[in-house]
Amino acid sequence: MNWGKSIVLCFIIFAGFIGTMVYKMATTNVDLVNKDYYKNEINYQSQINKRKNSSNLNINNAMTYSSENQTLRIGFPTNVNDGSVTFFRPSDKRLDFTVPVQKQPIFNYSTEKLEKGKWKVQATWTDGIREYYLEDEFVVR
Repeated sequence: MNWGKSIVLCFIIFAGFIGTMVYKMATTNVDLVNKDYYKNEINYQSQINKRKNSSNLNINNAMTYSSENQTLRIGFPTNVNDGSVTFFRPSDKRLDFTVPVQKQPIFNYSTEKLEKGKWKVQATWTDGIREYYLEDEFVVR
């Protein structure tokens, strides 16, 4: 094979590689964390206030995950009038769900039915006076 054919062959292989990459990028599903991203950014000051209220409680290890028992435990440091615990799966938004929490100081949730991988947990609650927010991550194996 002479140099001319080798150069043409290299260009064809390179063009095929670029075409494959363009196809993969065009068909890959990209999920945003939230559909109302811009609307939530405007209301972010309330989120900052919730985090500040939680930090004033000086709580450590409020959320604990036991991989042996496959349970997530959240010990709320205040009375809970109303709240929710949201489970986010960063790789697939179809697996996200929310569990309501009312008047229980300890929240236990079995993670046996959750898909394996990384999960992000966000707990929000109110004691009737202030709103609070906790966030943590765990990996189901």
